[in-house]
Amino acid sequence: MPEKDEYRRRPPHGGPGGPGRPGEKPNDFGKAIGQLAAYCKKYLPYILAALVLATAGSVLHIIGPDKLSQITDLIAAGLNGAIDVPAAQAVCWSLVVLYLCSWAFSLLQGQIMAYVTQAVSRGLRSDISRKINRLPLRYFDSTSIGNTLSRVTNDVDTIAQTLNQSLGGMVTAATTFVGVLLMMFTTNGLMAVTAIAASLLGFGLMMTIIAHSQKYFMRQQRELGVINGHIEQTYAGHNVVKVYNGEKGAVAAFREMNRRLYDSAWKSQFMSGLMQPLMGFVGNFGYVSVCIVGALLAMKGQITFGVIVAFMMYVRLFTQPLSQLAQAVTSLQSTAAACERVFEFLNEQEMEDETGKTGQLEKVRGDVEFRHVRFGYTPEKTIIHDFSAQVKAGQKIAIVGPTGAGKTTMVNLLMRFYETDAGEICIDGVPTGSVTRENLRSQFCMVLQDTWLFEGTIRENIVYSKEDVTDEQVVRACKAVGLHHYIMTLPQGYDAVLGDNASLSQGQKQLITIARAMIANAPILILDEATSSVDTRTEALIQSAMDKLMAGRTSFVIAHRLSTIRNADLILVMKDGDIIESGSHQALMAQGGFYAELYNSQFEQAG
Repeated sequence: MPEKDEYRRRPPHGGPGGPGRPGEKPNDFGKAIGQLAAYCKKYLPYILAALVLATAGSVLHIIGPDKLSQITDLIAAGLNGAIDVPAAQAVCWSLVVLYLCSWAFSLLQGQIMAYVTQAVSRGLRSDISRKINRLPLRYFDSTSIGNTLSRVTNDVDTIAQTLNQSLGGMVTAATTFVGVLLMMFTTNGLMAVTAIAASLLGFGLMMTIIAHSQKYFMRQQRELGVINGHIEQTYAGHNVVKVYNGEKGAVAAFREMNRRLYDSAWKSQFMSGLMQPLMGFVGNFGYVSVCIVGALLAMKGQITFGVIVAFMMYVRLFTQPLSQLAQAVTSLQSTAAACERVFEFLNEQEMEDETGKTGQLEKVRGDVEFRHVRFGYTPEKTIIHDFSAQVKAGQKIAIVGPTGAGKTTMVNLLMRFYETDAGEICIDGVPTGSVTRENLRSQFCMVLQDTWLFEGTIRENIVYSKEDVTDEQVVRACKAVGLHHYIMTLPQGYDAVLGDNASLSQGQKQLITIARAMIANAPILILDEATSSVDTRTEALIQSAMDKLMAGRTSFVIAHRLSTIRNADLILVMKDGDIIESGSHQALMAQGGFYAELYNSQFEQAG
């Protein structure tokens, strides 16, 4: 867009320096998680049921070692006499039931949380999708597309993963941790202190490693983003790189980025690789400690051999929840950041609600009037100062002027992509602000400089968002723009699928958008620099198609090539947000003013 890009060049939405930069405020962990909890409120019964099941499964799992202790004591007693087989069988069957119930509860809890996770993800994506349609264009002008897409994909996925894994895992870990502590101290206090001391020693080492490795993981992700950006940028502009002999510089920059990525990656992976051996060491150290202390106590007759076996199980159960809690806390940090970004987007200011508007534009003739319109993208910078103009139905109106004069801004105001700061725009005498945006925009069809085609068949691209369009109408539109013959040379004809690899020229893409506008058959047409990116021969073809499209319609044409608008009924010459000249091409040339200067300068440049 003109003037076009001056607003887009501002820092991305989210902070003075853009997302992820030093100017961005730090995320509020408690507030972000609180917002997520409030959003999940309607799923609270399911979540509570899952938490109860997770707790019950953990409790049953914790009871297991006590049953193993009983079996061990029965077997040990049998070494000196007959084994009490019925008692041993009873304990074994109770152990089987405990573990089966624990497994069933954990499985059911996982299924419930999987449902909640997908429901919340679906809800967030749906809310974001609806929010996008309610946001003003001003938001997208100040926010990068990648940033918005990242909220829909990466941030929502991060939240989903936490709900599915961390929430149930944290409850299970916390329950297991508390339950194991109680069971150990109930069984034997000295053995419990021994197991806890051995585990906490290893856990302290683990937390130290986590604290030191976190910075390397963050650096790795940052360097990965930098190198990906460099590769994408270099390959996207590889022709320019080659023309200016920039290969050596690009390779040197890549090698430096790759070196930094390697440095942070191997350090982060090395530190991370220490975790598994360390946890193995902690478990083994705990087993040894329990065995030594347990053996001493058993020799004194203070405990049985079964207690030692039980504590060996408790040591394993005690170390697992500690590592799970550490991982969950790390996961919650990224989740809090994701929550803040998602809910920040959902709380963005929306366009004015129009449910109360009853005005309707019906059977529009095409009379358009601008009445003392004033507008600025920011309050401190007014772009359109006092714009007034009257357009009669069926007229071809050309809007010309230098870059930044306000040409495209006027069209955006006409379509209500932006709201005027003062004044009003009327269609057939009806102020556009008194009708809904949907009703207003149904009166327009547009052909822009940037052709937009989506992945679908040629027919689907032409009839986009228009219902009850017959094949005959599509063919008639394509014949009118001179595209039918080319389409029929394709193997699938009108059913040929257009995608990223579609072998269409820029002119052919533009002709498809003109055919789309013909199918829309709206009374007012907007052409925004529709031929500025094609050669003169293709321009003539497109111009012929546009002349057929403009027949009988009120048309607003923005063009840099003034030779294409000499037959306009009225030419509005804009400069610094105001109309400084108006009239036909012949009248303006006779005046010898700003328009004549612009027109003549183009031919001088062409010569």
